[in-house]
Amino acid sequence: MDTTLTVILGIVAMLLPLVVGRLVWKRFNQWFGRNDEAFMDTLEFFLKKIGFTVLVAFILLWLGMSLVFNGNGAALT
Repeated sequence: MDTTLTVILGIVAMLLPLVVGRLVWKRFNQWFGRNDEAFMDTLEFFLKKIGFTVLVAFILLWLGMSLVFNGNGAALT
């Protein structure tokens, strides 16, 4: 793969988890909030929200980096 294409895809693979993580953070209340403001203000809900957002972002980052750099090590030898 061309070096320029690898750099561009690597940047996209790093920015995509940020965008998706932001969307997950904003939509989490709609998906799991039960329309209860008292429940959504608890520490338990906040920790679940942080954990789920970080999990989704890291999975996307791992998948993106795996796809971008898959097989590039063989070109160095």
